[in-house]
Formats: sequence, C-alpha cells, structure tokens
Amino acid sequence: MFTGIIETLGKVTALEPKGGNLDITIASALTPELKIDQSVSHNGVCLTVVSLTDATYTVTAIAETLKKTNLDALQVGDSVNLERAMILGSRLDGHIVQGHVDQTGECTNVTEENGSWLFSFTYDATKGNPTIEKGSITIDGTSLTVVNSGKNTFDVAIIPYTYEHTRFNTYQKGTVVNLEFDVIGKYVAKLMSFR
Repeated sequence: MFTGIIETLGKVTALEPKGGNLDITIASALTPELKIDQSVSHNGVCLTVVSLTDATYTVTAIAETLKKTNLDALQVGDSVNLERAMILGSRLDGHIVQGHVDQTGECTNVTEENGSWLFSFTYDATKGNPTIEKGSITIDGTSLTVVNSGKNTFDVAIIPYTYEHTRFNTYQKGTVVNLEFDVIGKYVAKLMSFR
C-alpha cells in the first residue's frame, strides 16, 4: 500500500529481458535504505526488490505488468517516480494507492498557468474505470486530484514542487502514463454494475 507521495526520482541503469519478464536496475538515493523482498512503487507499479548493490537495486516486471503499464517503454537513462510502501500508523498525505495500475493513459495537452500547470489526459473508458470531479487519481504513482472529469478525459493541476520533483516535467503531448483510479470509486462502480 502506498500514498502517492513521490519520495524521489530514480534512474534506470540497466534493462535485462528474461523470457517474458524484464529486470530493471535503478540507481536511487533510496537504495541504501532498501532490502530484498521490499515493495517499491515505480511509476505507480508495485515491484519487489530482488537484488541490491551499494548504488543500485533490481526489480522484476513480469509480462502481465509490462503489457498493462508503461514500463515496457523504459530506456536506460530514463527517470522513474519512486515511493516505498507506507508505514502503518503514519499520516496518509496522498490517498490510498495499491500500486496496481489499472491501465495507461496519454497526455493530450500541457498548459502553463502562471505558476502552475494543467495537464490533460485521455484514456480508454471502455475498461470501466471512472474519474470523479475532485476525486483522486494516481498518475505514474503520483496522488492527484481530478479536475474537468469527462467520460474518457480528465485534467490535473500541478504545483511547482510536484512539477520539479516528479516525472511531470518530462511529460508532453503523447506521453504514455500509468493510471490507477481511486480504489473506493472502483468498488462503488463495480457494486453499481450489479444493480
């Protein structure tokens, strides 16, 4: 379980295909604090640390994960949003994030708004994942509030701190992102579909 508050950016230092899986090696300031079997969110995808060195750690993304997320497009040198699992009993500064990406979306526009940015996204609405005006959405692991919610579109407003300390400063029209929709909204939508 995560909060969607990105701790730091990591840098991809190696990618090694293993059958249908992909070993991803990351250099990060968090590395000295990690241990084998620990869960870490990578662009919103919960992955398990499988090996460590002094400067890097490695996680494995299975074929199913690669198919449903943007991790299959990673290149050596790319940055990734990182967050360690939440500590039970601590403040929940973002929202409840499972680290289970529902689907990908695409950035359709970036508008600078005199000290903040408005990012627009589109996604495949046929997969049954709703956005709710002023509800929560996780984009590449970042907990955000939905504005301008549409059937298959939504916007998020980004403050300078988030812009500077996450991958948002690399997004442009056409950037593919991982989306995890609000867990409570998903359960409500599922229950309503049984009526």
